[in-house]
Amino acid sequence: MEMINALGRRKSAVARIFVTEGTGKITINKRDLTEYFPSSILQYVVKQPLNLLDVAEKYDIKVNLNGGGFTGQSQALRLAIARALVKINAEDKKALRAEGFVTRDPREVERKKPGRPKARRRFQFSKR
Repeated sequence: MEMINALGRRKSAVARIFVTEGTGKITINKRDLTEYFPSSILQYVVKQPLNLLDVAEKYDIKVNLNGGGFTGQSQALRLAIARALVKINAEDKKALRAEGFVTRDPREVERKKPGRPKARRRFQFSKR
């Protein structure tokens, strides 16, 4: 197997990944997964598609992650990994889709409108 690359996005986070045969190392921005995501919940989110197909120890993954916060980043990475696994073996798509890992979450932050403090919030109004 040669190097397979994939892209995952969530909110404003972008994960570009390169998957090669290996021992299960995940390197994010030249740092280890456990160092980049100290939270075990986020580590779990990232590894969900790998654990679903029992291939967590088969591939090494190098990741470029930028933009967004840690939750968005971990979910962007999850999507990228799921897409890469589908590229490697198309039969896995059904299982991954059933768990919702191949769906791009389209929700983005709504823009702030003029004359409002936020996108929809109005300034306080009192009838006195």
